[in-house]
Amino acid sequence: MRIARFWLNDEARFGVVDGPELRVLNGHPLVSGLEYTGDRVAMKEVKLLAPTVPSKVVCIGKNYAAHAAEIGEEVPDEPLIFLKPSTSIVGPGDSIVLPWQSEHVDLECELTIVIGKITKNIEPEDVDAHIWGYTIANDVTARDLQFEDGQWARSKGFDTFCPLGPWIETEFEVEGATLESRINGEVIQHADTTDMVFNVRDIVSHVSKNMTLLPGDIILTGSPAGITPIKNGDIIECEIEGIGTLLNPVQSQ
Repeated sequence: MRIARFWLNDEARFGVVDGPELRVLNGHPLVSGLEYTGDRVAMKEVKLLAPTVPSKVVCIGKNYAAHAAEIGEEVPDEPLIFLKPSTSIVGPGDSIVLPWQSEHVDLECELTIVIGKITKNIEPEDVDAHIWGYTIANDVTARDLQFEDGQWARSKGFDTFCPLGPWIETEFEVEGATLESRINGEVIQHADTTDMVFNVRDIVSHVSKNMTLLPGDIILTGSPAGITPIKNGDIIECEIEGIGTLLNPVQSQ
């Protein structure tokens, strides 16, 4: 099932994707369940929003060995946690705005876990019951600032640096799913989830033992190799097999 969040009649609503239409839900599905209003809207007639509004954006760094190597880093011994501010989130079709502070901004296509209930100190075998579903994120990074600062908060935290969407897929099969990013139609990244150093269950368990995860929170699981600079006017597509495609244009500040 694909659950989308969208703008309708001057308010944010949730709905279930049904072909070219959305079946409108009554309230938040994590609170009200799948309670349908009976209304349907054509997807082309509404603005899709980021599918969740998390209390925090948790990210896992260097989770693909080839990506760690391309930025000159070693693979960590345990999942490497960092955070992006929730203000970095934008939805499908929204612009990635290049900040004047950076001269080198890269894309990073990432499988993203969406948490479904309060998650604290759980073991890997208990993780599945805590996952609402999966979506796609682009962990946009000002690479020059990342190395200049020596830590990652500024380089990954600018407004618009976390495009998210297009919806939450609740029945996604993680194992062997293909990730691909494209700039203006040209393939930039291509990998699959079997290349991850730490799997989804290990990641969620590890994060939960370091901070409490709340319903709607997201965890970006890391970028494959192939990070590439983006520029004004580019069209960025991040696609994950079994979920869909997240598309965002790029513009200068």
